[in-house]
Amino acid sequence: MSETIVVLTEQPLLDADAANLTALHPDRDVAYHVVLPGRTGRSLLVELIDRLSLFELPDRAGDERAATDRARPEQALQASLDVLERAGATATGEVAAEKPVDALVAAVRAHDAHEAVVITVPHAVEDTFHTDWATRAQDKLGLPVLHLYSGSSFIGDS
Repeated sequence: MSETIVVLTEQPLLDADAANLTALHPDRDVAYHVVLPGRTGRSLLVELIDRLSLFELPDRAGDERAATDRARPEQALQASLDVLERAGATATGEVAAEKPVDALVAAVRAHDAHEAVVITVPHAVEDTFHTDWATRAQDKLGLPVLHLYSGSSFIGDS
């Protein structure tokens, strides 16, 4: 019987994200349950500060991040499940109607998961003040929550 790792992501998973996830436990039978929020609930001002801190211009033509931000949640979820399947992983998922951290906590409990992963792009304000999803989820769950930055192998400080 496989164990479940619950993954909260704010945008469609990338191939690099799937590679990072599957590398966590290559010797164990693991299934993934992806939670993608219908709305992130992020402030536009905080989003602008985040993008400027990464030297991104929010209205830049062809901005891949802006395009994925506009993807419908159902499409983003399916894209994430497809990426995990291509990486050889078993995955299910849901679009959460509630707040992202509350949805992650509910999914961890529903799947009796002992591990949770949050995958986001860097968020200067939340990461600096430890109000990011991973830190908040860790406080609510009482178990370690790994925070990975999308498209890289960098680990957040939660």
